[in-house]
This record gives sequence, structure tokens and C-alpha cells, in this order.
Amino acid sequence: MSSPLCLSLVGDYRANAVAHQAIPLAIERAARRLNLIVEAEWIATDQLDQTDLTRSDAVWVVPGSPYLNDEGVFETLRWARESGKPFLGSCGGFQYAVIEYARNVLGWHDASHAETDTGGRMVIAPLSCSLVEQRGRVRFDAESRIAQAYGVLESDEGYHCNFGVNPDFSDALGDNTLRITAWDEAGDVRGVELRNHPFYVATLFQSERAALQDKESPLVIAWMQAALGQR
Repeated sequence: MSSPLCLSLVGDYRANAVAHQAIPLAIERAARRLNLIVEAEWIATDQLDQTDLTRSDAVWVVPGSPYLNDEGVFETLRWARESGKPFLGSCGGFQYAVIEYARNVLGWHDASHAETDTGGRMVIAPLSCSLVEQRGRVRFDAESRIAQAYGVLESDEGYHCNFGVNPDFSDALGDNTLRITAWDEAGDVRGVELRNHPFYVATLFQSERAALQDKESPLVIAWMQAALGQR
């Protein structure tokens, strides 16, 4: 029997967070679909300095920002981006992935998050309309990994957030190796991925919530498939 697929869930677990309730169920459904044995470990962000993520087959930066150790999360994101480790980010994981990319690839060292910072280039800013416990249509780039995972070009997805990509910076953010590949009906950014990476996908929406409706999350399945493919 092959060894279990080792998944690292980076974030500060809260039992009352809907996404945190959904994530284990989404992973369990994906494991059944792929006929895999999976070991998923929650890693509190204040333990990242003592954790060897190189032993993981894949990393998911889960919702729940601000994190106890924001800098540890940014370092994890940089490592996943540079190492080619299959990466999934949702909600806070999406927001922090955008900032890490802006800082370390675009050279915007003052890229900041309106939830935690008071100055700098506010790449992540308050949404014009809150998406806390909201749902909405999302459309996908036809050539994206997201569309490939879903097998369709749009989906109805759930959110729990007040912050997203500042529209003033969206064109510049998506004008390099990072691709903007998902949008809401107003054209605001809802998902990004890296062109030159085995699997690096981050979404503002929480695809894992599908598990709470007894459905599979296509992105969780695709993320685990990418991890399996690297073995």
C-alpha cells in the first residue's frame, strides 16, 4: 500500500468557522473520489517556525485572517510559490497570496492589507459590498486550472470576507506570471493562479463549502491530484 498523501492546512483553527468545518469534509470527499488515503494536519501559524513543510505533499493556506503569525504565512506562501509545492489558498489564503506576490515578484515592498496595515499600497482593500456569508456567481477563464477543475465556465460560490483585491491594482497584478482567472459578475477579481507552477491556485471564494451541501469541491480534488502527480 502506498503511503498516505500528506496535506498541510496552514491556519489557526476555529471550531466555529464555517470554512474550517467544511475543509475536513471536502478533503474526505476528494480522497474518496481519488481512492486515496490522506493525512491532513492543521498547522497553527504560530507553529510554522517549528514545522517542516517540505515533508508535506501539498499546502493549503486556509481562511481565518489575520493570522497569529502573518509573517510566517507570507514565508510559507513564498516557499510554496518558489518550490513548486502544490498550493491552494481560499479567502485569507487568497488575500495573503496576492500580497506576497506583489511584494516579492512585482517588487511592491509596501503592498499591504487594509485589515492589518495603516499605510502603504493597499493591494487588499475593503470590498464595496460585504461578502460575509454571501453567495454569488463566479466566471472562470476558459484556459484556467480553475475552469479545468470545474469543467464549466461559471459557478455559484460561497464567501465569508470583507476584503478583496483593490481594483486599482488588478491589471498590474495580473500582468506577469500571475493570472487573474476568476471574476464576479461585476468584473472584480475572485481567483488567481500562476502560469509557471505545477499547481498554485487561490480564490476569494471558499470552494470547500460545497462539502456542507454534500458536494465535492473540484478545486480540492485538483489540488490533491497535483500533489499525487508529484510523487
